Amino acid sequence: MARYTNEMRERAVRMVAEVRSEHPHETAALRHVAGLLGMNVEILRLWVHCAQVDAGVRPGTTSEDAVSRAGSDGGSHSTEG
Repeated sequence: MARYTNEMRERAVRMVAEVRSEHPHETAALRHVAGLLGMNVEILRLWVHCAQVDAGVRPGTTSEDAVSRAGSDGGSHSTEG
């Protein structure tokens, strides 16, 4: 079972965006929100990074593409050697 719900994830990411202008850099905003929510700042940083990629603000593989690729490999993760 996931420790955090999707709603919690979305709320936390939204909170970072809302307070970002009040802090000198993103790390400070992340620490502030993580402290308010009682969560690990690194988890929050990853959520914000993924949200930025999904929104097209930051380069990278979107969540949708990652899920699509994971499903297209047929579930095989073995290596040949």
